[in-house]
Parts: sequence; structure tokens; C-alpha cells
Amino acid sequence: MSVLVAIGTVKGLFLARSEDRRVWRVDEPVFGMSEVYSLCFDSGRLLAGLSNPVIGPTVAIGEDNGARWAEPGAAPIVFPEDTGASLERVWQITPGLDGRIFAGTQPSALFSSDDGGASFSMVRALWDHPHRPHWEAGFGGQAIHTILPHPADPARIIVAMSTGGVYRTEDGGASWEPSNTGVQATFLPDHYPEYGQCVHKVARDALHPERLYLQNHEGVYRSEDDGRTWTSIAEGLPGDFGFAVVAHPRRTGVLYTFPISASEEGRYPYDHRCRVYRSEDAGDTWRPLTEGLPTSPFYATVLRDAMCADTADPSGIYFGTRTGEVYASPDSGDTWYPVATHLPDICTLRTHPT
Repeated sequence: MSVLVAIGTVKGLFLARSEDRRVWRVDEPVFGMSEVYSLCFDSGRLLAGLSNPVIGPTVAIGEDNGARWAEPGAAPIVFPEDTGASLERVWQITPGLDGRIFAGTQPSALFSSDDGGASFSMVRALWDHPHRPHWEAGFGGQAIHTILPHPADPARIIVAMSTGGVYRTEDGGASWEPSNTGVQATFLPDHYPEYGQCVHKVARDALHPERLYLQNHEGVYRSEDDGRTWTSIAEGLPGDFGFAVVAHPRRTGVLYTFPISASEEGRYPYDHRCRVYRSEDAGDTWRPLTEGLPTSPFYATVLRDAMCADTADPSGIYFGTRTGEVYASPDSGDTWYPVATHLPDICTLRTHPT
């Protein structure tokens, strides 16, 4: 199966191609002066959230899955004047069920597009939520980095932010409620507040959409009720800190994470070893996956959107590091092959079958 992997870095976008997901060819970069923090394949197009030091943050659209690029004539995402805010970065771009495109931004706001990403409108009810003045910035900024439309109901959407936590709507965004019961925030006086958690990423189970997986700032969790309540599934991991969590796209209960030490002095992989952890029972047990990965010592970090999966059978799993390495597994994590090395700091990965 031919696969295209879009690799967003702090210095441009790279496209990697493979016929067998073992041997890869990486194209020359585009947008070499831009940070690429978000990517989305949608109906034969590739949307990229760019931050350029001259023109600022924007969304570019690549036709034919990134073969030809065009930037909108006008800024596609603009904060309403009365908000007193301006766009700093596009952290997430996600297709919805009904043809819409959603974007999560810094500062924390949700936008939607009905014209394929050419222009976006703010989902005002989330911005006007009474909790918003209390949302704080994490080390990476104060941003919505996860958007999970329900696969069967376009009125149901889950978002997550750092910091602030998980919020959900059941009426298409007209109203929002916090959804963090059971998720800890050890940096706050109340360790289990209604909101304020530093959620790093949330993923939805492929076959049971009410089941969600959450990687928190200190904590790994599962929800069986569409995010209303959460239970820890960190036992069996070397630690509960990390950024990425990915659900297998074809098998229920299968998920992946890349644990990282929470130490403020390092935040390196535990024991300085490159290990992806997989669970095949929704987080009840975990197994390290290392075949083909670098041996110790290994110090690179995997960011929240720098891990993803493709929809082939068997599914491929991918991750990229802050030291510019990308690895691919064509067999759901059992064995790994290098895709690229010596790239700039990797922010995000997305895959598309070709």
C-alpha cells in the first residue's frame, strides 16, 4: 500500500512517500521559513496551519494532497474585534462529519469553516464560556490542540486544551460543559477540579466512539462515557507523563503512547530508551515496542501531534521527534523503520493512503 506522510516541522513541511512503508522517499520542504503546527488531509487536499515570521499565522491549502499550494488572499482565521484577541497559532485542523473543517487556535478558541478552509468563523459559545478567563497557558501556550467530532453525530464535539481541560458539546457548539471528572491537576490546590487540567492529547476509540483515551500532564486515562468521567490506566507504564496518545484506527481497545519523564530538568524518555507503548485491552495492560528503534541512550521527545496512524490493514503507526527523526511501523507497532533523520524539530504528522 502506498502511503503519504505529511511532516510538519519548525522549519517547513516535508512529504514522505513509500510503497511498502519500509523504504521511504522524502521530498524537498515547502514553507521553509514557517512553523507547521497542524496538518489535515481532507478530500484530496492537505491543509496546513503555518506560522510565518513575516506574514504571521495562517492556513494554506494544498491541492492534490500537497502537490500544489495556495495561501488564501485574506486571513482565513480572524478573531472578532470585540474579543480583544488575535491569532497566535493554529494548533489543530480537523474535518467534521458534515463537511465542515474545524480549527483549534492559540489563544484557546474553536473555529469552523463551511468552505473547505478558505474562511473560518468563531464558535462563539466556547469563547464566551464563563470559565475562559481562568484558562491558563501551559509551557506551549494556551491553546485548543484536540478536536474530536463524534463519528455518528455532528452535534457532538469534544475539545481539549492546555490548560483548561476537556469540554464537550451536544448541540453543535451552542453550549459547552467541562468534562474532566477523575482527571488530576497536581499543580492546583484542588487536585481534581471541575476544570483547569493540563490535558496534552485525547484520542477516540475506532469502533467504540464513547470510549476515549487521554494523556494528561501526569496521568493517562480512559473514559467509557464520551468523556464525562475518566479512570486512570497508567499502571504498567514506566511513568504517567507524556504528550501523545493515538488510538488504533481499525481495532478497538488498541492505543499507543510515548512516555516521557516529567522532570523539569530533562523530560527525556524513561531510562533514556526509545519505546512506544501499546495496549491491546484499552489500557489495562501495556507492552513496550522497540524492534527496529534506536538503542539507548535516547533523549528525544515526541510531541502531542507527532504520533499518528494510517488506515491500512495492518495499520501503520508513526512518530517523529524533536531531534528530527521519523519512524514508521507497517505492522501496528511490532517492527519499526526509519522514515527520515536530521529534519528540523517535528511538530505534527499526518498520513494519507495514495
